[in-house]
Amino acid sequence: MSAGSTIDLDRLLKLRLVVARFGEMDLAKWWNTKGQLGKLGAAALRRGFPRTHYFAQASSVFAVAAHRCAEVFEPPNSVTLWRLPETVEEEFDARWEHWLDNAADWTAFFQKVEALQGADLVATLRAFEVVDERAVEAFSRLRRSRSSASRTTTPRRSSRMKSGASRRSPASCATVRPPPSARLSPRRKRSSKSCAPSSKR
Repeated sequence: MSAGSTIDLDRLLKLRLVVARFGEMDLAKWWNTKGQLGKLGAAALRRGFPRTHYFAQASSVFAVAAHRCAEVFEPPNSVTLWRLPETVEEEFDARWEHWLDNAADWTAFFQKVEALQGADLVATLRAFEVVDERAVEAFSRLRRSRSSASRTTTPRRSSRMKSGASRRSPASCATVRPPPSARLSPRRKRSSKSCAPSSKR
């Protein structure tokens, strides 16, 4: 846990990374990025961001995942993994620079995320040691909202998304163009108007 933080920000980053990779089109098909946090994404961005490409990959997928979740579930006075209370998001953004400065410390975890397989999210989170049994038990007691259930992606819609037919998601920015900068935190990236790459790191 970072100094002054109310939560374990390193653990939050790991949790977001695992869920972001799990939800990509080549796995659970929750958001319209394909292999961006896998070896394909690493190969595409390593040349432009030799030291921080993993974080550039993550920032792109975080932005797409947040957009998709906001489409499916955004009732008032609620939070999601991608939209936490403002104070937490500010702490997370502030920590981003520290993670970039110590990018090498995260290489092993990102490589483990690259190799992620399976269709059971809870089992995956346990394997990555980012949840404990108390959290799993609390999750099992959550009730699914009617609005979320009624808007679940159908196989037919999923097929259209996979072929690139989904126009509501900013996936084209995340899947076929480099991100604005590895230095931008995910939240700042979502507000960026440009997809043009910046100088190399």
